[in-house]
Amino acid sequence: MPVIACIDDLKQLYRRRTPKMFYDYAESGSYTEQTFRENTSDFAKIRLRQRVARDLSGRVLETTMIGQKITMPVALAPVGSTGMQSPDGEIKAARAAAKFGVPYTLSTMSICSIEDVAAASPAPFWFQLYVMRDEDFVDAIIERARKAKCSALVLTLDLQILGQRHKDVRNGLSSPPKLTIPNLINIATKPAWAMGMLQTPRRQFRNIVGHVKNVEKLSDLTAWANEQFDPKLDWSKVRRIRDQWGGKFILKGILDPDDARMAADFGADAIVVSNHGGRQLDGAVSSISMLPSIVRAVGDRVEVHVDGGIRSGQDVLKAVAMGAKSTYIGRSYVYGLGAMGEAGVTKALEIIQKELDISMALCGERDVRNLGPHNLLIPKDFEGDWVA
Repeated sequence: MPVIACIDDLKQLYRRRTPKMFYDYAESGSYTEQTFRENTSDFAKIRLRQRVARDLSGRVLETTMIGQKITMPVALAPVGSTGMQSPDGEIKAARAAAKFGVPYTLSTMSICSIEDVAAASPAPFWFQLYVMRDEDFVDAIIERARKAKCSALVLTLDLQILGQRHKDVRNGLSSPPKLTIPNLINIATKPAWAMGMLQTPRRQFRNIVGHVKNVEKLSDLTAWANEQFDPKLDWSKVRRIRDQWGGKFILKGILDPDDARMAADFGADAIVVSNHGGRQLDGAVSSISMLPSIVRAVGDRVEVHVDGGIRSGQDVLKAVAMGAKSTYIGRSYVYGLGAMGEAGVTKALEIIQKELDISMALCGERDVRNLGPHNLLIPKDFEGDWVA
């Protein structure tokens, strides 16, 4: 086993152990991938302010998200098809998150179902909803999340129309995946993955297959999904879903201060500053560069969370110091999952926690809740000088 010192070490191991089509699915953005790249590169523009001669004993990373106590300001973001990165991947990720004391968010487009994860997870999890044209399906899956005791609903707003990732097109990634000769040859080089997938019954989108009329098997899913993402999703539908859910409500996909104000007006408990990991609108700005203006726009009216490009504890520190209440990691934990299963997710969380703790201390802080702009050196043009 190679030494795992950072998230990139997990990424390299993940690349060796997971079929190329699924590695590419995670490690890609839409079109030119400009936004995908800048989500990470913009973090590198921010510098940390070193402070010395301070009492750094008794450091505290614990905080809260929507009233829930967490061991550090990190949650696991919803990631579709996680169960293809590692057999029963959603179950493994949920278990790791629960044991570590951070939230796990299950995607609508998961391989394991809400019920699968609820039966296996030692703690309640959050559920992420994609709004479909089929209102009966939407109503039913909200009710299923409620029965599973999901403690928050995360409504994604930035996937009304599916963006194109060129790598997925070239790899023939579909439901089911196209078993081309190159794909079969590549899968043959990943025997542990292949054996695990053969041994689990969870190899299809179990939140959908069997729960939707005329979608009884995996081959039915592609046509249904391509027709179902709701291009008419607007604030009136957001209100309907909020009222139907009635619990903690998070709006994900906010990248504009005006939309952030609307989300606050609609009574969201939190918003997630996000561009869908650079997988939707290529050419949009990075999440971290939009975070300060969105924080200014909503003030204390709603919790502000952020995702996109977080690959280290230092990235978490920067995001929190710039005003985020907490952060989400997606690819960082997927790297661990594909590399080492549940233990790899735990390892990713441990790496980020240690980096956050040490970096916070070297910035002269003892409590993550005291982080602020005073801990950073931010370029004057960081937010951009755009002409609207």
